[in-house]
Amino acid sequence: MSNPASPPAVGVLDQGPAITFPPGFLWGAATAAYQIEGAATEGGRTPSIWDTFSHTEGRTVAGHTGDVACDHYHRMPSDVRLMAELGLKSYRFSVSWSRVQPGGTGAANPEGLDFYRRLVDELLANGIEPWLTLYHWDLPQPLEDAGGWPARDTAARFADYSQLVADALGDRVKYFTTLNEPWCSAFLGYGSGVHAPGRSDGADAVRAGHHLMLGHGLAVQALRASRPQAQLGITLNLYPVTPASDAPADVDAARRIDGLANRFFLDPVLRGSYPADLQADLRKVTDFGHVRDGDLAVVSTPLDVVGINYYSRHVVAAPVEGAEPEAYWRAPSCWPGSEDVRFVTRGVPVTDMDWEIDAPGLVETLERVHRDYTDLPLYITENGSAFVDEVVDGRVDDPDRLAYFDAHLRAAHAAISAGVPLKGYFAWSLMDNFEWAWGYTKRFGMVHVDYDTQVRIPKSSARWYAEVIRRNGLAAQ
Repeated sequence: MSNPASPPAVGVLDQGPAITFPPGFLWGAATAAYQIEGAATEGGRTPSIWDTFSHTEGRTVAGHTGDVACDHYHRMPSDVRLMAELGLKSYRFSVSWSRVQPGGTGAANPEGLDFYRRLVDELLANGIEPWLTLYHWDLPQPLEDAGGWPARDTAARFADYSQLVADALGDRVKYFTTLNEPWCSAFLGYGSGVHAPGRSDGADAVRAGHHLMLGHGLAVQALRASRPQAQLGITLNLYPVTPASDAPADVDAARRIDGLANRFFLDPVLRGSYPADLQADLRKVTDFGHVRDGDLAVVSTPLDVVGINYYSRHVVAAPVEGAEPEAYWRAPSCWPGSEDVRFVTRGVPVTDMDWEIDAPGLVETLERVHRDYTDLPLYITENGSAFVDEVVDGRVDDPDRLAYFDAHLRAAHAAISAGVPLKGYFAWSLMDNFEWAWGYTKRFGMVHVDYDTQVRIPKSSARWYAEVIRRNGLAAQ
């Protein structure tokens, strides 16, 4: 393994830090259970929707599955040592619901909980703050068979599961995130069907989104009662949405996508209501009969922190005859009621996911959430990029990813300077892993993983990030 403390491949730090982050700024990296753990049938774990989806022909690139992934289940102690060598102050991980509660109901699986107990103990022993995400898309398959997130009962089952985890780990875990990116769970899982469980129904997607937030609120209430010292939050994937022109039709397209991408979740969670224009847009899909009296009071149960995942910007326009939306995850069915919106590419640099690189959009997003929604502490709980990497003489140099991190950290600091209460940053991802429907063909990690040998090699971006953490700052450009 390369020495994480060795000089960075790009000399952007050689001048000494010119930008310093506030004392106590929490530097971390993030992963998700199904993407890294493997051991899909070990320790009492039962199938999740992602096991079923990835084992269904044609659902993932080359039929890749998370059966082995990064084998983190068996290699966890050495992975934690690697985190410590990189100087991480916090590690954001998710718990596999079907590992902890096979079937999604009933008693906890002691062997599953023991794995996470050992993980938390290893992190604390290495001076790393655990940041636990309760749900990162891997619903137990029996709950999907019973209706999945479009079914109201799933919200109650999630609260029960959350309580099991908090009872086992809440004495040592301070930070709990309920949901990671409920937009993806709802609109990619039940709208376009490009993510598990692979269903394509706009009304189901809207119901799933609401019940995800209801489950979030019920879980926050349960954890608040049993673990009052915990810092509780949710993680939302947010985007600045820009009209391609000042034309009224383009401006309205941006309003609609902003409603579905951002306000669908921000408003219920932080204001206790759905935006009126969003409800009007969605009337062609649903009458909102699934929203019962009292639901939004539960959804908006007060939080301690808000997590924001940021990757790119949406630029949208009114339709042009014959034009089609462009990236797979922007298929029209991802956006119920907005099938006629056109997503525009601007010819700017993109990542290997074909996502446009737009660091200023991070500033806009952070400032908007703080200005329009909350004074709560904000954390960037995911930010990162996929690029094609190559191992050369035992090293992996990834200057594009390093530059991406550098630009977005400068944007984060600009937001802090503008008064945003940003308290931490989690790079996505700690290591290369199973990238959902893209399988193992997209690499987001700061640490390269050879999926045949499971050898880990910190990339130049990891060594650079270790130095950023050590200095708590960035050098002059």
